Amino acid sequence: MVVSSHCCTETVFDYSWKQVVQAFWNRYPNPSSNHVLTEDTISREVRDGKLYSRRILSKTNHVPKWGERFYKNTPIKIIEDSILDPKNKTLTTFTRNIGMKKIMKVDEIVEYTEQKDGRTLAIRHAYISSQVFGFSRAIRAFGVERFKSNCLKTANGFNFVLCNMFPNHKHVTLTRSPTPAVLSLTTKSNLEQQQQQHHHPTQTVSKAESFKNGVKQSYDFLKCQASKIAQMFSIKN
Repeated sequence: MVVSSHCCTETVFDYSWKQVVQAFWNRYPNPSSNHVLTEDTISREVRDGKLYSRRILSKTNHVPKWGERFYKNTPIKIIEDSILDPKNKTLTTFTRNIGMKKIMKVDEIVEYTEQKDGRTLAIRHAYISSQVFGFSRAIRAFGVERFKSNCLKTANGFNFVLCNMFPNHKHVTLTRSPTPAVLSLTTKSNLEQQQQQHHHPTQTVSKAESFKNGVKQSYDFLKCQASKIAQMFSIKN
């Protein structure tokens, strides 16, 4: 029996469900999506008042040194199925990789729903499994940590697109993971900093330094996790 690890995060966008859905179809490219190489729509049809879509994406993700024995940095194909229900105001996506599944298989479900206060909640579930004998537990642990870090990038990238599509809308987006707690706060001023720092470098020195410090802390955290995962190689699956 194949064992899978589960991880869940929640993101609250201070935008209407309609705005989030519009941005969903235009979320690539963005500054946080350099790992997404291509995206193509395979099929799209309306059934029972719902829009069913299937897309194929090509992505790549850097792996640590210890992972190179299992996987080289070659692009992986991802299938994304989605169901848009305008009546109930829900958008549900199902994604899965169709390559390297024996090494690590990731099934992801995301549901975007409208909240009573007019904002949009995105609940993201990931189920990660591996069939590499003796290393399954370590690979699954790595997959969970990678999923958490990617969720933060996804929220920031999505926020960047929303900010560009709706420039007059002020917002605050929270991304949280219950265990362990992961909290990211992105405001419009942060996004404007990303957009403007290339044009006004002398006016954003303090903000740029703050951003660099945040990146360094994230890097140190991931480096620590990678070290722990490497130590798990001695643990049998």
